[in-house]
Amino acid sequence: MDNGVPRGLARFLNSHVVEEARSRGWEELANGDLIEAAERAGFDVIVTADKNIRYQQNLRTRRISLIVLGNSQWPMVRLAASRIAHAVNAARPGSYASVDVPFKE
Repeated sequence: MDNGVPRGLARFLNSHVVEEARSRGWEELANGDLIEAAERAGFDVIVTADKNIRYQQNLRTRRISLIVLGNSQWPMVRLAASRIAHAVNAARPGSYASVDVPFKE
């Protein structure tokens, strides 16, 4: 998970090994460098709240997939946790998925 994703999401992804980018010292990496580092480390998926990452990266040649959250506010992410987990479970190499997480009204 990148720095913009709430830490609490990890407990909803309990069938996966979840690490935060900052735990690896990757918090300052630009998107392309983060994807490259995550692939080298053997990760399959990056969960992010950066909606622009899709337009900045070509995933066709990548082994990693991206799951982009529509919002990173924890109360709303928690409500969408099952949809996020489903997207992570369905991720395939080089894929991109967006999970609608509405803003709290």
